[in-house]
Parts: sequence; C-alpha cells; structure tokens
Amino acid sequence: MIDREGPTPIYMQVADILHDRIRKGELLAGQALPSEAAMEAEFYIGRTTARRVARELRHRQVAHTVSGEGTFVGTTGGLRQRRKTPVFEDIADDIVKRIRSGEFRPNRAIFSEKTLMRRYGVAKVTARSAVESLRKRGWVFTVPYRGTYVVAQEDWPE
Repeated sequence: MIDREGPTPIYMQVADILHDRIRKGELLAGQALPSEAAMEAEFYIGRTTARRVARELRHRQVAHTVSGEGTFVGTTGGLRQRRKTPVFEDIADDIVKRIRSGEFRPNRAIFSEKTLMRRYGVAKVTARSAVESLRKRGWVFTVPYRGTYVVAQEDWPE
C-alpha cells in the first residue's frame, strides 16, 4: 500500500515493492520489470515517477535498462529474456493491420506520438521508431507540424 501522505517519496515506496518482489522470486533475473505504463496503472503514479522507480532500482543494482527494450531484473550484461522482434516493430505491424482493415484510411492521420506512447505503454523514442519503421516500409508519410498520414492505397507496399 502506497502512503501518499507520509514522508517517504512515492517512487521509493514503489521501488521497495518491486525490490521485494525480486527478493521473493516473483520477478526473476532477466525478466522485464513492469513497463512505465504498467507501473502508472498499478500504482496510480505518473510517467516521471515510474522513471524514477527504474532509476532507483538501477541504483540499488537489482535492475538494468536496455534502450528501446525496457528495464530488466539483474545487472548490466546479465541474462535477459529477449524479444523475438523489437517493440517498435510490433507497434508498426499493428498499425499496418489497422491500415489494411480500413481503421486508418489513405490520406488520414494515424495515432499521434503521444497516443502511441499511451496506447502501447512505450517511451517517446519507441513511438518514434515505430513511425520511422512505417515510413521506411512505405506505409505512411509525415507532414511536419501536422501529423503522419497513410499513403494512397495504390502506393501500399506488397
């Protein structure tokens, strides 16, 4: 239970809870810690507080972060459960499915960067990588300061 009125900062309390889960074996070496979005939902905290939790667990040397993948139990260079595909590619693949299904129509905007972050529980760099992947694959184009749009159907990749 988080004491929101007490003297101990909330990020420390959440870090204590996760550290306790690691000690009890509920979170194993190499396993991903809850994402920032998952921590937000479980503990009713903000994104900045979730980031401070990860930083605190790294400081305690019970976790390490791999850019674009997440924060994992254990020290840097230790074992971790690797994803078959990067998270940003999974997001891009989901957007392609939505385009093909007609949810995102040609010359209409896809989700904004902030919406991608919230919907998929990812950091800004991951959301940007997903959009970049879609651009490189030929599914979308970006208009600066306006958004990212689906290309015309006759220009869709095979």
